[in-house]
Amino acid sequence: MNSPLIVILGPTASGKTHIATRVAYELHGEVLSADSRQVYKNMDIGTGKDLGEYVVNGQSIPYHLINIREAGEQYNVNDFQQDFEVAYHQILARQRYPILCGGTGFYIHSLLKGHAYAAIPVNEPLREELENLPAETLLARFQRMHSAYHDVADTSTRKRLIRAIEIAQFLSNEPGRGAEFANDESKYEPIIFGLNPPIEVRRECITRRLNERLKNGLVEEVQQLLNIGLTAEQLIYYGLEYKFVTQYLTGESDYVTMHARLETEIHRFAKRQMTFFRKMEKDGLVINWLLDDWSETEKIRFISEKYQELKDGFSGIK
Repeated sequence: MNSPLIVILGPTASGKTHIATRVAYELHGEVLSADSRQVYKNMDIGTGKDLGEYVVNGQSIPYHLINIREAGEQYNVNDFQQDFEVAYHQILARQRYPILCGGTGFYIHSLLKGHAYAAIPVNEPLREELENLPAETLLARFQRMHSAYHDVADTSTRKRLIRAIEIAQFLSNEPGRGAEFANDESKYEPIIFGLNPPIEVRRECITRRLNERLKNGLVEEVQQLLNIGLTAEQLIYYGLEYKFVTQYLTGESDYVTMHARLETEIHRFAKRQMTFFRKMEKDGLVINWLLDDWSETEKIRFISEKYQELKDGFSGIK
């Protein structure tokens, strides 16, 4: 069985998982997560796994690429591509429909357009050199590095910015090997749907969700990760909730400062996500944006009808 790939994307707190699981229920599908942090075990509240969303009308919706790595490990786009391909073909073999859902635009883009240079090796000494530099310094350094990777790089987070410098430096040091890592062809035929609530709605949702997470054990989750042996540096590497709560727990900031800085950074992160999705459109990927004033039923019907149109004329996976 071959099938187009349904993709549901949007910034943080836009309701992606809720829609994706209900589409999966209607179409007898399975959800593949495109979230760079939900792959980790014991990082549940901070990453917003919302596993309760995967039960719809009493039916469990199968999900993939969640809880597949131990906290403390590093995971990159090349790992994601490989794990996705295995899960994707397993879903097709079960005669079910794959639905990719998430907000890590870099991962989604890597599948739909191919991600050149994903297999370039890690440079640990360089990472150690860059680790303590401010984000502004890292960005300025990357912008001075002219390579074939410059226009496709994702610099939306500190972690990805360091990786972008790593790739650009490799291409500079090994110019003759660039073609070896330059595969940028996609194996999938997608139909993409986007959620983009008005900014004021998005901001309200982000603030409300952050307060709920703090109330429901976010600080305790981060403390437990420290208790089982993760270092502060490892947790800070994961960014946002894990960075700022770790700084609070290690005495670098008080609770009020932590809350304010974290809220500000999540809002900025959502804005960067939308910037990346717009970049995907400029790269030729068509995103069918769901209107915010549509009901849940209308959104699901729109996705199902558009998908059926594509499926009826589907020519097979390339």
